[in-house]
Amino acid sequence: MKISIVTLFPEFFSSPLEVSIVGRALAGGHLAVTTIDLREFGRGRYRQVDDAPFGGGPGMVLMVDPLARALQPLGSSHKVLLTPAGRPLEQSTLDRWAGTEHLTLVCGRYEGVDERVAEYLVDEEVSLGDFVLAGGEVAALAIVEGVARLLPEVLGNDVSATLESFRDGLLEEPQYTRPADYHGWTVPDVLLSGDHARIERWRQSQREERTRGRRPDLWNKRSNPSAGK
Repeated sequence: MKISIVTLFPEFFSSPLEVSIVGRALAGGHLAVTTIDLREFGRGRYRQVDDAPFGGGPGMVLMVDPLARALQPLGSSHKVLLTPAGRPLEQSTLDRWAGTEHLTLVCGRYEGVDERVAEYLVDEEVSLGDFVLAGGEVAALAIVEGVARLLPEVLGNDVSATLESFRDGLLEEPQYTRPADYHGWTVPDVLLSGDHARIERWRQSQREERTRGRRPDLWNKRSNPSAGK
C-alpha cells in the first residue's frame, strides 16, 4: 500500500515514520509513505500557498490552485482532506482505507482550506475529533499508524487488529479565497458582495446546514442541551 501526504511541513514526518509499527511496515515493504511539499506548488517567487478569506475574517486560507497542482500527479488515489469540518474518524474508516492501493492525505493549515478543494479535488473530508490543532499533520500520522497496523503481516499477530476493541456548537462554514473563478469553480456571490450582514447570515446558515447534515449528534446536543445531562 502507498500513502502520499500533502503538507507544508514534510520534515514533521521524518522521525515518527521510522519507529514502531509504521517503521516495521516500511522496512518490511508492506507500506510506502511519501511526503509532498505543498510549497513547491505555490505561486510566484515566494511560493505563495495562502491568502486572506473572501468576505473578511481572521487568518489565512490555503488556496485551491497550489493544492490542485499538488494533487494532479496523484491520479486515481483516494484523496482525503484532514479538516475539523470533516466526518469523525472511525475504525471502520481505517478498515476501508487499509484496503485501498493508494491513499492521499491532504493536511489543512491556518484558518482553513478553500472549500473548492473539498468540492472538487478530494473524495472525502475527515476530522480527528472535536478539537483544533495547528494543522492536519498530527491527524495524518494517526491515520498512517492506524492503517499500517491493519496491513497483513505488520503486527506480530494479525488477529490483534481484528479483536481490539466549536464555535457555538456548530461546524465551521465553507471558506474560499483567490481566485474567485478557478476553471469554472466559483465562489458564492454573497462573499463578493461586500454586504457584511448578508455574509454573516449566509455563514450562519451554512454552519447550521453543515452541522445538521454531518454531525447530527452535535446538532441534537445544541438543539436540546438537557438531553446529554
